[in-house]
Amino acid sequence: MGFKAGFINIVGKPNVGKSTLMNVLVGEKLSIITPKAQTTRKRILGIVSNDDCQMVFSDTPGIIDSPEYKLHEWMNEQVNTALTDADVLILMTDPWDMLNEQHKIIEQVKKMQTPVLIVINKIDTINKARLGEFLEKWNTLLPGKEIIPISALEKTNTAILFNRLVELLPEHPAYFDKDEITDQTERFIAAEIIREKIFLNYQQEIPYNVEVNVEEYKDKGHLIAIRAVIYVGRDTHKSIIIGKGGIAIKKTGTEARIDIEAFTERKIFLELFVKVKENWKNEDRTLKYFGYN
Repeated sequence: MGFKAGFINIVGKPNVGKSTLMNVLVGEKLSIITPKAQTTRKRILGIVSNDDCQMVFSDTPGIIDSPEYKLHEWMNEQVNTALTDADVLILMTDPWDMLNEQHKIIEQVKKMQTPVLIVINKIDTINKARLGEFLEKWNTLLPGKEIIPISALEKTNTAILFNRLVELLPEHPAYFDKDEITDQTERFIAAEIIREKIFLNYQQEIPYNVEVNVEEYKDKGHLIAIRAVIYVGRDTHKSIIIGKGGIAIKKTGTEARIDIEAFTERKIFLELFVKVKENWKNEDRTLKYFGYN
């Protein structure tokens, strides 16, 4: 058998564990992870290469049923694209997924000729009876589709899933160089890490109204100097991001710097600034500036 290569796209509702799964399968933390829904906004590729195959995993934003902003519409378009350009599709779910809200994507999956795996995540949180009920529901909704229950967090059955994905890949030359692990730049990863810390350190609507743009990323030999701007939608959000005496933004910056250093294996000098850009989630020009194009 010849060399295999293909795109394995992971789709599903927000917070079912898509980013955690891709990071586990790739063996690197490429997608940011938080307990909050809609953490992932942009499609990110994670690449695994060996002598026999190349697997190009695609982490996508969670499907938003009722988009409120142009940003949400753009995120949904990323999912639609993932449904059309996959060589293998992972439809990811968990035991708390509202199946009645999955009607649209289920109908899309029914029409697909691409191999589809239904991956039920978080099985470490339920008993066998509950899992059996969920398996039966999915068998009814998508008869004939293969189902693999896993726990991405505990890495239960992830090796089984990985091996099955290899089997389903088509024969094709590699799409990327063997030493590449993502299509994204270190600059992009740095911005995502900063945004992850904002999701973890701030509550309520603050993380959802924030975008991070790395304006400078300079390799100075002995270190990498990063200047990043945190854009917020309101003046009140700016004061919350900064915190009393700057303590909140200092904490976020320190945590982000540590993770960026771990990813790049370089010393990092990180400067964070905060600017207000009202209604940025609905402005085409601003969204394009932030890379949503």
